[in-house]
Amino acid sequence: MSNSAFPSQSAAPSYALAVPSALLIAEREEDGDAALAALELAGYRIRARLGFAEAVRDLSSHDGIDLIMIEAADAPEALLDIVFARADTVARERALAVIATILPEQIDMAAGQLSGPRVQLLCGPRESERVSAAALSQWHARGALNDAARDTESVRLQRLNEEVARIADTLARLTRGEDDERRAGVRDSGIGYRGPDEDRPGEATAREIRAVIRSRRMRAQFFTGELFADPAWDMLLDLFAAELERRRVSVSSLCIAAAVPPTTALRWIGSLHDAGLFERHADPSDRRRAYIALSQKAMDGMRSYVSAVKRAGLSLV
Repeated sequence: MSNSAFPSQSAAPSYALAVPSALLIAEREEDGDAALAALELAGYRIRARLGFAEAVRDLSSHDGIDLIMIEAADAPEALLDIVFARADTVARERALAVIATILPEQIDMAAGQLSGPRVQLLCGPRESERVSAAALSQWHARGALNDAARDTESVRLQRLNEEVARIADTLARLTRGEDDERRAGVRDSGIGYRGPDEDRPGEATAREIRAVIRSRRMRAQFFTGELFADPAWDMLLDLFAAELERRRVSVSSLCIAAAVPPTTALRWIGSLHDAGLFERHADPSDRRRAYIALSQKAMDGMRSYVSAVKRAGLSLV
């Protein structure tokens, strides 16, 4: 990107100092070029562009960066494992953002290794999704936009980008509220008195919940799937059934249960984790794998929902 895209230092010194920098790690030339274009559109300057072997040698030696972007396609698995682990360590130590573009078969490895608070995982992303992820990382890092940068090109892109707006709105809806339960996305029923039987959790079975999931999937045989996309509820149902079955659910399995593109599912997993509905558990036998489970508040909410449905004489299916 030419220097003419940015105001001169004398005209707007606060903005010149605020331009974020990114470290790009990519094995294939075409992947690196796509990531580079997205980063520049989001307002980043590229501090360095490394292959995976180079990243293994000196990833931690690059100072003054705000974001590590990793393009995992065609990366040697042994090197990818090391780069993910080191990127996560560096990001945690320096409060950096990490964006990793991965293949479907790399979801569990990436989710297991990249567990920091500012990680975004993309799977087969479009250009707009790459730009959105980079812009969102910059937005979260700044917290609030200052007056000097408010009318810059990168901020206008953020405002115009529908994906960023949708994600921000989702986060706001999931996290706003007056108490911890509302912030966790679980509402109180508002009933002031409950009889002794009503305090008992709903008697749901895994078979009933699986039947609900199957009935939801059958809609795709008759209508376009996008009409009924509801990844949050589909994942809540899947995890609730898994809890009743005493079964663990991997990140990749939960993405399939969401019935939406993997990148969308991964974003929802992050949002629901941030909202306190999902918990992430490392696999003690394989540090490269992580499992997702419902939090206690989410379990209580699902049980209460089932109980309310049954008290009303309604069918879960």
